[in-house]
Amino acid sequence: MASSSSSSSSSSSSSSNSTLISLIVILVVLFSAFSPAAAECDQSKYEGTCHNKSEALKFKVIAIFSILVASMIGVCLPLFSRAVPALKPDRNLFVLVKAFASGVILATGYMHVLPDSFDDLRSPCLPENPWQKFPFTTFVAMLAAVFTLMVDSLSISFFKKRLNKSGTNDGGGDVARNEDNKELENGIGHGHCGGHGSMKIGDTQEQLLKHRVVAQVLELGIVVHSVVIGLSMGASENPCTIRPLIAALCFHQLFEGMGLGGCIMQAEYAFKMKAILVFFFSVTTPFGIALGIGLSNVYSDTSPTALIVEGILNAISAGLLNYMALVDLLASDFMGPKLQGNIKLLFWSFIAVLLGAGLMSLMAKWA
Repeated sequence: MASSSSSSSSSSSSSSNSTLISLIVILVVLFSAFSPAAAECDQSKYEGTCHNKSEALKFKVIAIFSILVASMIGVCLPLFSRAVPALKPDRNLFVLVKAFASGVILATGYMHVLPDSFDDLRSPCLPENPWQKFPFTTFVAMLAAVFTLMVDSLSISFFKKRLNKSGTNDGGGDVARNEDNKELENGIGHGHCGGHGSMKIGDTQEQLLKHRVVAQVLELGIVVHSVVIGLSMGASENPCTIRPLIAALCFHQLFEGMGLGGCIMQAEYAFKMKAILVFFFSVTTPFGIALGIGLSNVYSDTSPTALIVEGILNAISAGLLNYMALVDLLASDFMGPKLQGNIKLLFWSFIAVLLGAGLMSLMAKWA
């Protein structure tokens, strides 16, 4: 009974995740692509003295395929890491790799997404009142973090009660859960995406649900920003800006994919759900670029409506990513028994976090 409820919740979360991502794409297209540009802001955010439409198109096509490959490699690497004994969840090297990936996710929110939202919502293309008078970026990010906490808490509470109810109504529920928990213990006994180290067998179902919530919410926050980045880049006709941006975004997606892939692995999804999450992460930025190319004649990334929609979406994404990185990824691990019981590993984990955050922050110079 427990296993059936787990599979049903997995399939329902798959469809809801797909629906949310589709709604975000539609929102960006409808409100950004067809909004009129302001007269004094008729130049793209990525434009400059270098302007060559045909050469820019060539680089954008290269970007679509290179970013797609980099994204797939990054998100798939952790999923195949169990074939390497040193990277199994109970090994110290795995903890260090995950700490590095968590630092990447943290820097993505603070160094990439949040500044983009500030640039959009503080743009001179927007009216001074109210956009220059009130810090909308931090306000929306704060609300998004609180909303993420609500979703995180309520979803765990709801499914925990559901699992408990199914166990009491089914006479064989305890046996089924014990068999499931023995299988799950090896996978999440040293959880990193919201885990607290070694757990009692009775807590494995709840912990598995926690991993799944983290993986999906994290994916949502990353996908929102990826669509916006791709759309703006696809609409640009400045090859001098696009050329270095390709390499920067490839590294960006590679490191970001490693962080997300580790959380997907911890969620112990079936192959279908893993494939869906990998697919959406890998294709959103290339899809955004292709969409920007197709809409380049009507899309203006400096029109007031486009700036407001992109700025608010980026602020939501930033609040979500910052909450997930600090609360569900870093705090839960660094305060857990595995790291608290090993000061040397704790120290090197801090170094790994700083290294991941530092490299991703360096990427902000170009992307």
